[in-house]
Amino acid sequence: MAGVAVASTSMAATAAVFTSHFPLKANPFCCSALPYLPPRVSTPAFSTSFNFTESRRSSLLQVKASSSEETSVDTSEFLTELKEKWDAVEDKTTVLLYGGGAIVAIWLSSILVGAVNSVPLLPKVLELVGLGYTGWFVYRYLLFKSSRKELAEDIEELKKKVAGSE
Repeated sequence: MAGVAVASTSMAATAAVFTSHFPLKANPFCCSALPYLPPRVSTPAFSTSFNFTESRRSSLLQVKASSSEETSVDTSEFLTELKEKWDAVEDKTTVLLYGGGAIVAIWLSSILVGAVNSVPLLPKVLELVGLGYTGWFVYRYLLFKSSRKELAEDIEELKKKVAGSE
């Protein structure tokens, strides 16, 4: 009970301090301890020709974007295609194991990045290493026309290796 009395007296003291520093306009309908601010007067230098009643009317209008093509996704069509693709999979357990392994790998890499980020100087050093490598890559492969052609050839060779046609 003593704590309530102390809290109420400190609130009264705070209210007394605020009322002594900020003159309040006597308003019987307002129960706020905030100071009275006069309404803003617009000057001709800052006024605009914007009609507020017109803006209120236009905010009630709803605009819907549309195109000539059908771009919305039909969920039932999507689900039927997904079901057909899942039924076409021969080894479902392997797919589930790979998917679960990918989720676990992402979770573990998140933990690893968080641990590296908590070391005080290491994130800034790794940023500098990344910036240095990016600069080297731009100089080596993107700056000159002949090196861009070389990069394109390397990418095509890698595509062939991944696709298995080589």
